[in-house]
Amino acid sequence: MKILLANPRGFCAGVNMAIECLERALDYFGSPVYVYHEIVHNKYVVDRFSKRGTVFVETLAEVPEGSPLLYSAHGVSPEIRQEAKGRRLLAIDATCPLVTKVHLEAIKYAREGYTIILIGHEGHDEVIGTMGEAPDQMVLVETAEDVEKLELPDPDKVAYLTQTTLSVDDANIVIAALRAKFPKIANPPKDDICYATQNRQEAVRELAARADVVLVLGSQNSSNSRRLAEIAHSMGIPSHLIDGVSEIQSSWFEGAETVLITAGASAPEDVVQECVDYLQNHCGATIEESFVREENVHFPLPRSLRELLDQGAAPVADRA
Repeated sequence: MKILLANPRGFCAGVNMAIECLERALDYFGSPVYVYHEIVHNKYVVDRFSKRGTVFVETLAEVPEGSPLLYSAHGVSPEIRQEAKGRRLLAIDATCPLVTKVHLEAIKYAREGYTIILIGHEGHDEVIGTMGEAPDQMVLVETAEDVEKLELPDPDKVAYLTQTTLSVDDANIVIAALRAKFPKIANPPKDDICYATQNRQEAVRELAARADVVLVLGSQNSSNSRRLAEIAHSMGIPSHLIDGVSEIQSSWFEGAETVLITAGASAPEDVVQECVDYLQNHCGATIEESFVREENVHFPLPRSLRELLDQGAAPVADRA
């Protein structure tokens, strides 16, 4: 058996930044450090930080006043920021800059009086945060069928935005439906779907055709990871989205000569390597690294955290 290791795979710049934010905050404040929602959508990452004293919360009422709080990589609404200020929380914004870009676009279009159509998945943390920027002017759609049902007050004053972790192909279908229904629709000058999402999808499209089975490392609530498995499935290749090696079933590889392994943008490399080790030990697999696209993107730590770190000694004793 041969393993094709997709490149790029795994952590993107936004996830690296968010994880470094939380690590540095834990070093600075000690535990507990609170995070609004999961820092990224990955079980292994969340479990690892929970063991270090991170407390992941779904409401700010769970956070004691004056405590350190990180906003996850998916971003939050202005309402959450205001509530945090009211509770005197030491807020550190670990929102991915590419998500922040979408928020700023929403604010711009709202100020100009547009009805904003957001293409995304209902209930996703990123979508909730983006919708919060202009709740009275935003409409969420997921499919071309949703577009057909739209009735807007001014069809000539419409703009669209997208969730950053969508399938490029699926998004393009919805965008085409929007352009057909609203010929004057406005859109941002640059695509909202992030570079890492697009690159990982492109790698799967190119490499899956050479594989008999595809393994995608990532959690079920990770939108970008699910898209990778869906792309392989749409090509007729058996695909499995798993958190780690414990979920592997040996029956998946019966008769398989080539297995493609990739990972969503929030999946750590060590879980990839555990799966590689499993296939080497149980199937005598060899490895071929397959490069489709180079990535050299880096996002700096947010200013709020850099300013704290520049102050020097952590106020852990004060909190005790």
